[in-house]
Amino acid sequence: MIEQLDQILDIVDGVLIAALVVPLAMTFWRMARGPGFADRFIAVDMLTGIAIAVAALTASLSGRREFLDVAVGVALISFVATCAFAAFLERRR
Repeated sequence: MIEQLDQILDIVDGVLIAALVVPLAMTFWRMARGPGFADRFIAVDMLTGIAIAVAALTASLSGRREFLDVAVGVALISFVATCAFAAFLERRR
């Protein structure tokens, strides 16, 4: 019974990782097209959110907790970078 649940969970994790390719591609497109600094930085922030989701799903799929450490580290760096960029945009005006 537990082996079947593990197999189902592995399939669901794989499908979810594959499903994250669509928002990843759309975010890359927005980052390349712009039109402004704020749009590009929001796209980078979204990319970090997708990276966090992929790291968490990879941790679930592989059973290795180190990927959760990577996800937490990326989330902290992303938060600090977002705050710094917001301050930069405020000073620029």
